[in-house]
Amino acid sequence: MSLGNQYLTNITADQYQGLLERIVMSTLTTVPCFVFLFINGVMLFTLRSKAVFRETSRYVLLFNLLLADTLQMAMCQILYLLSTGRMTLTYTVCGLLLIVAILTNEISPLTLVVMCLERYVAVCYPLRHSTIITTRNTAVAVIVVWAVGSLHILARVILMLEFPFEELESLQMKDLCSDKMLFRGPKSDVYDKVHTCLLFVGAGVAVSCSYIGVMIAARSASTDKASIRKARKTLLLHLMQLGLSLSSTIFNPLLIHLSTILTRIEFVRMTNVLYVCIFLFPRCLSSLIYGIRDQTIRPVFMYHLCCRLKLSVVRAKAQVDFVK
Repeated sequence: MSLGNQYLTNITADQYQGLLERIVMSTLTTVPCFVFLFINGVMLFTLRSKAVFRETSRYVLLFNLLLADTLQMAMCQILYLLSTGRMTLTYTVCGLLLIVAILTNEISPLTLVVMCLERYVAVCYPLRHSTIITTRNTAVAVIVVWAVGSLHILARVILMLEFPFEELESLQMKDLCSDKMLFRGPKSDVYDKVHTCLLFVGAGVAVSCSYIGVMIAARSASTDKASIRKARKTLLLHLMQLGLSLSSTIFNPLLIHLSTILTRIEFVRMTNVLYVCIFLFPRCLSSLIYGIRDQTIRPVFMYHLCCRLKLSVVRAKAQVDFVK
């Protein structure tokens, strides 16, 4: 899945912005990003704060999903700010940043699939759930998810060998850091499209089949209706999360269409808005969903969230008093 295009597109049009507006736009994207990172950080801390979260499979999977989303959000914003500031990197540093961004972007849909399968087993095979979904099996599933993501990275690195590094005068990039700058060959473009299509079609089929399985189980009189309703809502939310992840693939086609109907400065502003809505907000959605819906997480999450907000206010007030 292409990750560097949005940063490159932002700054290709960014030449039509003044310095002040670029600073304002960067601030308007950075502030929400830090808010989302703070919320995700509190949720990650919450999921490691109690044994019940560390030993329950769905919370372990949620931690893995949030970790990938948080890293992805941070990488997106770093690359965005580097592009906004028109800062060029070395090929090595750019490659490392892109590897982390691509890897974490791969982990999210794969983890959502595993979470859906866990809910399917919990509803359709409740008596065998404790023997199938164990802590050990969950750890194996997480390892497999990261291994599959790493194989994708390995394939991208192999394709990157098409880049003519021997023709470079130095390792300092002349252009902005983007995957399109490193993965230039036609094979890379074809692989990216095929992989993205297979990943999301496969993930969509898995989530949909899990939902259908839960709906079929709902017709059985022996099943827990309340548990089925909750699982059905959870699967729908996972399907929505998967759709939001998929929305990042339409970012560039959407920008191409908008560029034909908007003025240049309107296009730049719309690009920043879409960046927040498509790339940043979905990465915080899991924390908000589970922090509000889950009756076990909510009180602990709200406790840590409020305590950290109060602590930040107290520290800020203390610094002001010290300056006075």
